[in-house]
Amino acid sequence: MRAPVVEFSPLILQTSRGPLYRASKLALLRAIESGAIPPGGALPSERELARQLGVSIGTLRRAVDELVAEHILIRRQGRGTFVATHTADRFLFQFFHVERSDGLREPPQVELLAFERVRIDEEAAAALALRSGEPGIQIENRLSLQGRPVMYDRIVVPAGLFRGLTEARFARRPSTIYHLYQSEYGITVTRALERARAVAADRTAARVLGVAVGAPLLQVRRTALTFGDKPVEFRVSVLNTAHHDYVHLLSRPS
Repeated sequence: MRAPVVEFSPLILQTSRGPLYRASKLALLRAIESGAIPPGGALPSERELARQLGVSIGTLRRAVDELVAEHILIRRQGRGTFVATHTADRFLFQFFHVERSDGLREPPQVELLAFERVRIDEEAAAALALRSGEPGIQIENRLSLQGRPVMYDRIVVPAGLFRGLTEARFARRPSTIYHLYQSEYGITVTRALERARAVAADRTAARVLGVAVGAPLLQVRRTALTFGDKPVEFRVSVLNTAHHDYVHLLSRPS
């Protein structure tokens, strides 16, 4: 893929008070967020980027290294550096942390249970930095692994960010939910904030997961963030840990 022609504002670097690599990183992030370098798009060569930004190649590499570590960019041996896209593999290793107790990890089978337009409740509104009662879309999914229901997801997104999203459009997506957000709405989930706690299964979770009411489950509240840490999705998942674990590999501190 031919690298796009990108115009970088010199003001970003000239007005920066921090290290140049951070200003270079910000300039690249703004180009990606604006769509000047689209998902899957190749960056110009290191030499060209360094020239445009007015920094050394070493400074540029440090900025790119951080964006690669954050899964914003991806390096492909012998081909260059590209803006990362949301693929099934990326979902599995960055955003789906459930695996069988013996370590087997594989993509879940996802079954759509409900799709409806709602008024966003207080909890979701707080997570999405919105006011309670604003229009939203609520989606419920059952995720199965090895033929066994394992997780029940309730997803809430702001209707204003996903105009035109219908149940049919959602159900017929060719890849992951985050790929749908990125490819059709220009919203790239870069990372997520998660909070986990032990809960007892309510009637809905018990029915969906095939467990007894009151059975122990793990609840994970996730706020998905895009560029600038803007929240774009609130998700509450409950996991049956009878045969599966919630596993998250922590990165080494830099």
